[in-house]
Amino acid sequence: MPFIHHLHDIIAQYGYFAVFFLVAFESSGIPLPGETALVTAAVFAATGSLNIVLVILCAAAAAIVGDNAGYWIGREFGFPLVYRYGRYIHIDEGSLKVAQLLFRRHGGKIVFFGRFVAVLRAFAAFLAGVNHLPWPRFLVFNALGGIVWATLFGTGGYVLGHAFEHYARPVGLAALAAAIVGAVLASRFIAHHESLLRAEAEAAFPGPLVAPKEP
Repeated sequence: MPFIHHLHDIIAQYGYFAVFFLVAFESSGIPLPGETALVTAAVFAATGSLNIVLVILCAAAAAIVGDNAGYWIGREFGFPLVYRYGRYIHIDEGSLKVAQLLFRRHGGKIVFFGRFVAVLRAFAAFLAGVNHLPWPRFLVFNALGGIVWATLFGTGGYVLGHAFEHYARPVGLAALAAAIVGAVLASRFIAHHESLLRAEAEAAFPGPLVAPKEP
């Protein structure tokens, strides 16, 4: 693919800086190939062009920095935007209260595991900020997720070297399939329990919806 070849050129020319900025921008909510950049840099490291430890450290640091940027953007500006324009994507006041309830109960898990799901990776931190997940708690799960993610994908690319591209496609397809199945099951669960969740959310956040606050 021409794009992949272009990414190879970017990594070859800018090395660690490219890894850091691509991962950081993706983590902050900008749709860039941060994970692909990490794997590509790890493959370069397998040939001796880069140091794998520095590649992993750059990716982990970038994930933490980018996620924190997304978190604070969501915390400061996200709620008014979602509250005002959410109706255009079928997000009503009840849905926002349910989101607040879920983040209050499972916010740390969402932040950690969101790092490993392509769709969530760019938005989990923003949503955590929108729902005012306490920053110390966010930072702990964010740092753990970033370090584990960078280590797993960096080591995978380094150990498999160029063979990683052979394995990456089926692994990526399997991960995508798992994510789709998980999303379908989650949507069915939420749909089945929607009335209960909405009732619990209304009890937890009675009255008109206001911007979330830290519990």
